[in-house]
Amino acid sequence: MSKTKINVGTIWLDGCSGCHMSFLDMDERIVELSQYLNIIYSPYVDAKEIPANIDLFIVEGAISTDHDLEIIQKIRDNSKKILALGDCAITGNISAMKNLAGTEVSLEKGYFELADLNKGKYPSKVVPKLLDKVIPLNEAISVDYFVPGCPTPADAIYAVLKGLIDGVEVDPSKYTRFGL
Repeated sequence: MSKTKINVGTIWLDGCSGCHMSFLDMDERIVELSQYLNIIYSPYVDAKEIPANIDLFIVEGAISTDHDLEIIQKIRDNSKKILALGDCAITGNISAMKNLAGTEVSLEKGYFELADLNKGKYPSKVVPKLLDKVIPLNEAISVDYFVPGCPTPADAIYAVLKGLIDGVEVDPSKYTRFGL
């Protein structure tokens, strides 16, 4: 990347949004980065469609539904670089625990056994279809950068983004590790 202002998108898929909260935890450093980053798609802005020609898309969360898969493929098609942010995006993490029991068992537990309202009715018209297996981003698309953590610490996010802006390779393991 370069010191010119770059167009950035962010999204969270199947995850808790903790990495996006860590992004906000950069506090005043966000103001510094804003000189070089133009956030054009994010939960922080009210964009409805993924725009074309995004320089960097930051993706948090695993892929667990047909909608997630559709969105991540559109993101890849419209982005020059993809950054997988956090353990869910990199490994599937907590979301992928469903893989141990399977989709049918998970749906049975959530919509039949434990439901208080609308028991026995899976809301398939409003809820995206679950995939047979939760997958990390790199199993669906090519990923350019991986920044682990659960959630990823603000210092790691700042260091990696600053490095991308400055054209300097940053080793995120100096700031984070899986599970921290």
